[in-house]
Amino acid sequence: MQDLDYFVFARTLHVIGVVLWIGGVAFVATVLIPSLKGIANSDDRLALFEKLENRFAFQARIVTLITGLSGLYMLEFMSAWERYLYLQFWWLHLMTFIWLIFTVVLFVLEPLFLHRWFHKKATENSDAAFNMLHVMHMVLLMASLLAVFGAVAGSHGLQFF
Repeated sequence: MQDLDYFVFARTLHVIGVVLWIGGVAFVATVLIPSLKGIANSDDRLALFEKLENRFAFQARIVTLITGLSGLYMLEFMSAWERYLYLQFWWLHLMTFIWLIFTVVLFVLEPLFLHRWFHKKATENSDAAFNMLHVMHMVLLMASLLAVFGAVAGSHGLQFF
């Protein structure tokens, strides 16, 4: 394989990673959490959430890692680090920021304390905990979709600034 082939492979992995990652966030934010909020028994709600979240967290960690590594490779291959200096590449900043948020949450905060903290909050007041979780996921989803929009449009020549 030639260098360009590796780049195309990295871009392909990057897009697949983003589709699985943000598609998963969309599912959690628009289907899973609203469905869980409809379960009257708060113990059942929390138990089902923890069971499903544990499986999804594994997938999210894998695709976040793939997305980050492939993005890093593409930046290095294209010598595109200077794009961070220009406002017209705002979507690159946003993509990186969102990736950083998810990476810190998935690999650091969630294993260290977020899981226990949410369990405690959901046990104390399930409705409030799941409402907060829903809002956080919706904010991350909207920011992620804005980044995807900007990346697709920006990488095809549309300039916003």
